[in-house]
Amino acid sequence: MPNSSIKDEKTYREVRKSGASKEKAARVANASANQGRKTVSKKGGKSGSYDDMSKEQLYERAKKVGIKGRSSMNRKELVSALRNH
Repeated sequence: MPNSSIKDEKTYREVRKSGASKEKAARVANASANQGRKTVSKKGGKSGSYDDMSKEQLYERAKKVGIKGRSSMNRKELVSALRNH
C-alpha cells in the first residue's frame, strides 16, 4: 500500500532492500523526489567516518538524529546505531 508521506516509492523500496531503516529510506526517497536523484547522490559521502569520531561526537550525532537509548550505549553500539538508522 503506498504511503502518502513517501514521495518516491521506487527509491524508498530500493533503499529499504539495501537494509536501511524506514526513516532513512523515507529521507532519501523524499530528498530524491524534491531535489533529483543526481543532486542527492552527489551529496553522499561528505561526512567523516564514524570510526574516526570520539564517543562524545558519536553521542551528539545520535542525539541529532534521534536515536533512543544513546546515553547507555558504548562507542561500538553508537557506531552501529548510527549506521543502521
